[in-house]
Amino acid sequence: MRIVAASLWLILALPLPLAASEVPAATPYAMPETEIWDMRAATGRTYRIFVSRPVGAPPEAGYPVLYVLDGNAMFAGFAEARRIQGFGGRDLDKMIVVGIGHPGEQVYDPRRMEDFTAPIAAPELKQLYAKYPSGGRDAFRAFLLDELKPSIAKRYRVHPRRQALYGHSLGGLFALHLFFSHPGAFDTIIAASPSIWWDDQAILAEESRWRVRAAEGGAIARRTRLLVIAGEYETEGSIAQDSAALAARLAPLSGQGLRSEYLLLDGETHVTVPHRSITVTMRSVMRWP
Repeated sequence: MRIVAASLWLILALPLPLAASEVPAATPYAMPETEIWDMRAATGRTYRIFVSRPVGAPPEAGYPVLYVLDGNAMFAGFAEARRIQGFGGRDLDKMIVVGIGHPGEQVYDPRRMEDFTAPIAAPELKQLYAKYPSGGRDAFRAFLLDELKPSIAKRYRVHPRRQALYGHSLGGLFALHLFFSHPGAFDTIIAASPSIWWDDQAILAEESRWRVRAAEGGAIARRTRLLVIAGEYETEGSIAQDSAALAARLAPLSGQGLRSEYLLLDGETHVTVPHRSITVTMRSVMRWP
């Protein structure tokens, strides 16, 4: 009898379900410490820019900045990780995160392929992706370096030498392209799951040209740090294997001043690598000098 009475009390204590007319109206959730706007590039293409920034006065030298490609998919994870790090006592929250995406609600907009790739040379790949624009890498690079970075520097007090770029998959391939073609454009490059396989590994030709320049003058190897990340189960396109091979080729250049690292994330796949890579990326951004 006591058990029945207790159960009855518990049932009576529970709130009654609201009638349909009494359900509170929902409103869109806005992430704290964030801003968003659309920016039209000189090419006419519009990008959605997401920013996560600390509250309070910036440091005298300015905030480190992390630019994150595929902003629609990646920004929220980096933004909340940055904000919650304020409780960690290691100042990982003292940076600005800039996500670069596209207008709309798609997690991965098809336009990313055009932004991150050079014109396709391999006939089979060209046929496979015939319905999707590609080859706009130079225009996107110009927007990033010549338009967006100066715009961010006008809006916020940023450290001119503590600028990093994160890209995943084709974004990781683009990050490698910048590492090889524009040394010093970023202090740190994080290439997560880079699609080195793309277009018959065309990126290897850029690596070869970079090596020639590095051999001629060692200073080029010291201009940008490189962190390559892959997942244990990234067998698609041999991403884990290609990433490890790249890291092995670059490791001997540490004698010329190159600071490069390779991180293999156990148990992770192509889709899960970005989540696991957030904290290690933030630590790389804050590493100085």
